[in-house]
Order: sequence, then structure tokens, then C-alpha cells
Amino acid sequence: MSEVEIDFDGIEKRMEGAISSLKSDFGSLRTGRASSSMLDAVNVDAYGAMMPLTQVATVNVPEPRMITVTVWDRGMVGAVEKAIINSGLGLNPVGDGAVLRLPIPELNEERRKEFAKVAGGYAENAKIAVRNVRRDGMDQIKKAKADGLSEDDQKFYESEVQTITDAKIAEIDKILEAKQAEIMQV
Repeated sequence: MSEVEIDFDGIEKRMEGAISSLKSDFGSLRTGRASSSMLDAVNVDAYGAMMPLTQVATVNVPEPRMITVTVWDRGMVGAVEKAIINSGLGLNPVGDGAVLRLPIPELNEERRKEFAKVAGGYAENAKIAVRNVRRDGMDQIKKAKADGLSEDDQKFYESEVQTITDAKIAEIDKILEAKQAEIMQV
């Protein structure tokens, strides 16, 4: 019988990837507090191509409820302003030369609940990704069983994969709970 290797590190890294993707998604959710990551999804029509905002300007958060966008090329200020307005974030830039100020308005209760639901959807997608990695790990173990893995080892490996999965799902739930509390905070 050959020695069978199950890649637990690879499984855990892929599950961590789902969690870091979730954190990134949560960063783009508006919570009533300023965050430079809110503008990560904004693309600007610059020089005949769509470019991420961060490639034509510097984004700063000088105050908890204010974002400043310093456009490098003064000729692009109008295009950046238009891209922010059309982004659907509900932000209204105030121009000051090459600097755009974005005051972050308070969220009303209805919008907060809406954002909390969106956060729940992001978390559910992350859980699905973790479960898909779990399924791949279980498939690896089944293949190893066909290649001569003992039944005891199979059960041990399956319980290890399940333990990792349960820990990652619990971590996702904890992150979601914290994000929803942040969103609902008045």
C-alpha cells in the first residue's frame, strides 16, 4: 500500500481565500463611516479606457465621515466626479480644484437593513465557497480510499476536513455578525 497524502494546508488556504474575499466584499459596503475601499469598484473613463479610480487619483480618509479624492491630472476631475456620481454609492462629490470631497451621509434605518441583508448574502456566498472546498477535500479522500486508504484513515481525514470547515464557517458567522452590528449602529 502506498502512502496517501491529503493536502489539508491547501484546503485550509482555499477556505481562507473565501474569507479574505468576504472581507474585501464587506469593505465595499457603505456603513455610514468613510472607508477608502468604498471606491474600489469605481471605474473612470480615462484616456479612452475604463480604469480603476485608484489609477487616476489618490483616495484618503481625513475624517470618519469624509473621503477626499485627489485627481492627478486636472483634466480628469470631471470624469472622476461623473464616475463617482454614477457608481450607485449615493455619494455627491464637492469639487475643490483637483481635490474632490465626498461627505458620507448618515444612513437611514431602511438602508441599514438593506445593507445588512446584502452583507448576509456575501457571507452566504463565502460559506458556499468553503463548502465547495470541503467537497473537493472529501473527493480527494474518496479517491485515496480507492487507492488503498484504510477505512479508519478515511474517517480520520474526513473528520479533519469537517473540523476545518466548521471552524471557517464559524469565522464567517463571526465576521458577518460584526459587520451587521457596524451597519446597524446608529
